Order: sequence, then structure tokens, then C-alpha cells
Amino acid sequence: MNEDIQKQLIKDHLIESFEGLEQFDDLLLELEEERSDKDTLNRIFRVIHTIKGTSGCLGLNKMEKVAHVGENLLSLLREGQIPPTPSVLSELFKLSDSLREMLTSMEHQENEGTTDYSKLLSRLELLQSNPDAEDPDSPARAVATPTQEPLPETEPVAESPAAEEAAESGFGLFSDHAEPPAPATVSPAAPSGNEELGESKSSVADSVIRVRVDQLDKLMNLVGELVLSRNQILQYSGNFQDDSLTAAAQRLNIITTELQENVMKARMQPIGNIWSKFPRIVRDLSHELGKKVQLTMEGKETELDRTIIECIKDPLTHIIRNAIDHGLEGPEQRSAAQKNETGKLLLKAFHEGGQVNIEITDDGRGINPARIKAKAVEKGIISASQAERIGDQEVVNLIFAPGFSTAETITNVSGRGVGMDVVKTNIEKIGGSIDVISEIGKRSTFRIKIPLTLAIIPALIVQSGKERFSIPQVSLLELVRLDEEQVKSDIETIYGSPVYRLRGNLLPLVYLHEVLEDSQHELNETGEKSISIVVLQADGKQFGLVVDKIHDTEEIVVKPLSKQLKHIKCFAGATIMGDGQVALILDVLGLAQQASIVTEGAEQKLNAARQDDSTGESDRQTYLLFNVHGEGRMALPLNSVARLEEIPRDHVETASAREVVQYRGQILPLIRISSHIPAASTSTFTEGDNTLPLQVVVHTRGEKSVGLVVDAISDIVEESISVTRKSTLPGILGSAVIQERVVDLLDIDGILRSAEPNFFEG
Repeated sequence: MNEDIQKQLIKDHLIESFEGLEQFDDLLLELEEERSDKDTLNRIFRVIHTIKGTSGCLGLNKMEKVAHVGENLLSLLREGQIPPTPSVLSELFKLSDSLREMLTSMEHQENEGTTDYSKLLSRLELLQSNPDAEDPDSPARAVATPTQEPLPETEPVAESPAAEEAAESGFGLFSDHAEPPAPATVSPAAPSGNEELGESKSSVADSVIRVRVDQLDKLMNLVGELVLSRNQILQYSGNFQDDSLTAAAQRLNIITTELQENVMKARMQPIGNIWSKFPRIVRDLSHELGKKVQLTMEGKETELDRTIIECIKDPLTHIIRNAIDHGLEGPEQRSAAQKNETGKLLLKAFHEGGQVNIEITDDGRGINPARIKAKAVEKGIISASQAERIGDQEVVNLIFAPGFSTAETITNVSGRGVGMDVVKTNIEKIGGSIDVISEIGKRSTFRIKIPLTLAIIPALIVQSGKERFSIPQVSLLELVRLDEEQVKSDIETIYGSPVYRLRGNLLPLVYLHEVLEDSQHELNETGEKSISIVVLQADGKQFGLVVDKIHDTEEIVVKPLSKQLKHIKCFAGATIMGDGQVALILDVLGLAQQASIVTEGAEQKLNAARQDDSTGESDRQTYLLFNVHGEGRMALPLNSVARLEEIPRDHVETASAREVVQYRGQILPLIRISSHIPAASTSTFTEGDNTLPLQVVVHTRGEKSVGLVVDAISDIVEESISVTRKSTLPGILGSAVIQERVVDLLDIDGILRSAEPNFFEG
């Protein structure tokens, strides 16, 4: 067994055993005071029984031996064969002290100690036949009988099968420790009298406390209400010119945020809690199907909110069963394909971008688009004419269609047509998404993205007419504002549907008031004809949601919908705003479905429109404009930009004499463009305000990224340009006219070769 896992199991054993012995002593006191019942005896027995069983499994032979003899005595006591005499109870208290002493030794010395417990074992065995037998070492007995004969040594207690198996297999860290006899007597595991205050080591049990799940849920609900009250106070404090009120509101904001984060952490559980059952599922299913499967799990420590964990348990189980049944071949097929007879199944979990990513990969036969297409036509999911037009990736996505299955016969594993569609629905219900990538004959990978929690989420507040709505930020891509002239020129109608040309791509538009069938809607309260577009993504497709106003982002507390509204698929819940008003939370996928954005017909129309549109616009490209050396304007194709970031200057560090910053779990090298672009001789540029954050353009190729530091980011424009003047200066390709001004085009490859030559390796 892995040493880290063994240590964690022992730590858990220590925590549970210390807690159990505390309960054991209290229950013995109740028994001694005749305040107990049969249930008390059962609970006393279970404590020792649990310690014995766990000790045997971990190879803690001495602890298991002592607990085993005590369990025998408690069994007779529980069954009423012997009474709870003072002698029996006294010895049970000594049993508790002895086990606690061994646990303390385990905690501080990583062994069970050298104390000899043979006298304790003899007494426990003697009391099983004579519950009134007095302890020869007790003070009262010592006065009555000054000369005492030692009790005959008893035969060693037989080890349980669990301990024997552990010893034979070498399971456990301490199965081979010698136990030399010592004349020491049993003593409670308490600090010695000469131990100074503050020097005693705290128990591992003192660092952990068990809390009921329902108590955590109540605490989370209270924190949610506190967040709502915080939002209201922040909103009201902004209406008063009172510095003391503003300071108090900001302090409340900080405390509430910290409290919320810590309560969220308390609800977090490692995903390994549900992964622990998958090895058994894989083993049973591989035996049933006659396949050899090796399961590997990475990222078991990745944490999720317990409500999310419960929601993804069944979808993950189904994907794993599907991978073994449909994905992995049998040993003979794998040998014929020159593969190892044992198929590999990888489960991987990691945090990225405020979400949890889960990947399930098998090295099997992959997904055959031709077979999927034939089955989809056979089952009437798509028509023969549709099958001819759609691409391979769209075909692969048909496995998520309701009623789809490629199984030839119905078994207890598959073939009923109920599966991947339910998996997708359940994942999307919690704000997640699922994608599949496949290579024929090599592998299939299912990628799942899910939020960390459902209770409190960041959301964008928008307004349509007089009503406000919340959009979960996980579905948000960007915001676009169009004035009246842009509305007239940039919004077009293709095949009867409105679209907006966003950086050369056609973006289908959905007007929120039309989807909600708001007959009282007015364009906006001020009569302006400008509009705001919220660019969203649902089911892998982008669309623009047209709203009247965009307010701000804030953390919202998700409240469930009443049964009267649950059937409306464009709403996912509700929240209470800072002014006490209710705002409905939009379900982005349901909104897209209701507006027919994600239907097959809508996709075909949009593809046709893109093909028609591509004939005259192929030379147009989108550029990022930015400043270098003060007023020096430069441009970079937007497809070279991964992200735009503002990085605080105090986050910049130095490594290998280079400026770097910690970015999304990686070390991001920084390149200051101004250091690689010659400045004009007449330039009066100065460095500027050192308190402002750095403007960074993140450029990514493959798995490598670099941050390009610029003075200021100006604009994003779509232009059809030609380089009218070639440049001989380093870092500049040439010059062109953009927005009626001369702009230098950045030679990003040249700058990377000069500043980061290792960037192109591999």
C-alpha cells in the first residue's frame, strides 16, 4: 500500500479511536451509575469492536489483541451472561486507558509502545468466568493480603483472521514491530506529573471536530442571508455621504466575504470520496465483460461542494461503465490492433478558471462517426440528408441525443437508449458542460466542466424593461455595447433571424423581452436606441442576448424556484437583490433552447450564412490596438491574443534574472515590449504611474504562454489592411493604416526569438 495512504488511514484511525474512547468512558459512567439501558451496552461494545477491526486491518497487532479480549468480555456483558460488577467496570476503564496509551504512542512515536499488557489480558479473561474477581494489584487488596502471589501467565490470545492476514501480507507499517515484555504496569495516557505546562503534545483528535451535514447546510443558508444583507447595506451606504457608514459597510463586506469563503471550505469534499467506489465498479464490469482494465485516478484531492459531488456521482458512473462497455476492446481485439491486452482508463480532476475539470479517457477503439451516423439515421434521430451535411464532430455529439445507443442487444450494461442524454442533462442542470473528443482506434476523452458550488455564485445583473435578471458568470464570454448607428449598420437579418457581425463572425441574437414574451416592454426608459449584447455560450455554441441595461456583477445567493415556475426552462432559480427585490436567474441553455439557437436547423442556417458571407470578407481581420512609448500606436492580430490581463506591479517577481508572475498555476514570463521596440529620437515618453497595474497581453502557443507588457490597450477593430511600408527595425513587421491613422504591426515572432528563445522549443 502507498505509504501516504497508510499514514492517512492511521491518522483517521487515531481520530476516530480517540473520539470513541471519550464516548466509551462516558457510557461506562452511565453504566456504573445504573442510568443505562441495553442500547448503552451496544454502543460500548461497538466502540471496542471498531477499534479492534481497524487495528487488525492496519496491522496494529498489539492494539488489536488487547481490544479483542476486551470485546469478548463486553460481548458477555451485552448478552447478559455476566453482570456489570465493580471489578468488570474497573477493568474496562483500564482497557480504555491502555488503548489510549497505545494510540498516544502511535501518534508521537509511530509505534504501539513497549508496555506489556499481559496482566490486563489475564484480568479481562478471568472476569469472563468470574466477574467478581478482585484485582490483586488494587490498593484495597494490597492492604488485606500483604504477600501476593503473581497470577499464572496466560496463553497468548489468538490473533484474529484480519491480523493474521495483515501480518502474512506485510500490510501495515507496524506489523513487524517487536513487542519485548516489560514489567511496567498499565497506566492512563495522561501527562506525567513532572511535565511542564505547555510542553505536552496536543492530540491529533484535538485538531478535528465532527459536524453534522445538516448543521453545515443551516450555516450555509445563514451565510447566504448575510450575503444578501451585506449587498443591501453596501447599496444603501452609497447613497449617503457618511465616511463612518461607508467604512463600516466596507468592513462588513470584508468580514462577510471571509466568512463565506471559510464556510464554503467547510462544505468542500475531495472528489476522491466518490471515486473510491469506482475501482470496484471497474473490476466487476471488466470481469463480467471479459476485459482487462487498468484504472488510474489523478487529482483525487480536488475539492468540490458536497452538493455538486452528489450531483455528479451518477453521471460519472455511467460514463465509466460506457467506456468499459463501448470504448475498450477485449484482449483479443486489442492484441490484433497491436495494443496491450490491458486497456487503460484514466480519471483526472483539476481546478481551472474557477471551475472543476474532470476528464475520463480510455485508450480503446474511439468513436466511429460513420457508425454513429448510421445508427442515428436508423433510429430517426437525424434524416439521411442531414447526415450528409454534418461534420464528424457534430456526428460524435449525437451520442448525447435522447434514445441513442449503438448496442446491438439489450443487456444489464447498455442498449436501452437511456444514458448519455441523461448524463448531459444532469451535468447541465448544475451549470456544467460536457464535451467528447475521440480518435478512431486510439482513444476517447469525455471532458466535464462544473462549478465549484451552487449556493453562492458570481452573476451579471441585466435589465429588460423594468425587470432585472441574473446571468451566471460561468456562461458569460463578453459584453458588447452598440450605439444607434452601429445597430443600423452591424445587425443584419439572415434567414429571418437577427445576427451581429462580431470580429468577422456571425453571432445569432436573442432579444430577452421576446423570449419572455414581455408585451409591456419598451426599448428602454430613456428612449435611447442603443443596445447591450451579452455574449453567452450554451452547449458549445455562442449567441448574443440583447438586453436594455447591464448593471454590474455581484455575488448572488441562489434560491430554488417555486413549483409554479419550475416548468419554465429559461429560469434556473431566483435571488434577492440589494434593494430587497427578487431577480430571476436565467438558465442560459434553456434560454438558447427556447430561442431555437442550439437546434440542428438553426446551426445549418448559420453555417450556410457563414459560407455566403465568406466570399467577400476573407481579407478582413480583427486587430488589437495598444500603445508603446507613450503615444506610439501598434497593432497585433487578435488571434494571437489568448487573454488581456491587468497584473498588480507588486505581483511581479524575478526568476533567472527575468521578470515573471504566478499566473493560473504556472509561471508566466513577462516581456516588456517597450524594451524591444526602438523609441523615436524625439520621444518624451516617461514610465508613468508605478501604482497602476501592468497591462499584459497573454500570448499562448500549445502549452506555453508569455505575457507581453504594453503601456495601454486602446481598442479592438476589424479592418482589411495591407502593409504599405516594410520595416527594418527589430520587433516591427511594417506599417499600415487603421482607423485613418498609421499603425506599426508588431513582429511577435521576432520579439519572442529575441526575448524568450526557448519559447519555440518543442
